Amino acid sequence: MIWSVAEAKQRLSELLRSAEKEPQTIKHRSRPIAVVMALKVFEEFEAWRAQRKPRSVGEAFAELRSLAAETGYRLELPQRRDRRDGFSTSGR
Repeated sequence: MIWSVAEAKQRLSELLRSAEKEPQTIKHRSRPIAVVMALKVFEEFEAWRAQRKPRSVGEAFAELRSLAAETGYRLELPQRRDRRDGFSTSGR
């Protein structure tokens, strides 16, 4: 369920009971700002986040190259065109 901040304040007990069943979103001016969830779900998320190894950009590109090679994907590059040099005074 989606709650406004005012609803969440007025019906906190109901919000907490609902959060035990499924995560509850709280919005402020139509923009999601928070999620209330059961402690067990949060602990599972924290455990997943703690074991997740951060990847470097190089590792991410290596995985992308590997996936592209497996599927036979080839990036088509447009033909290169020269363009006017905005820093040069000779081209004006």
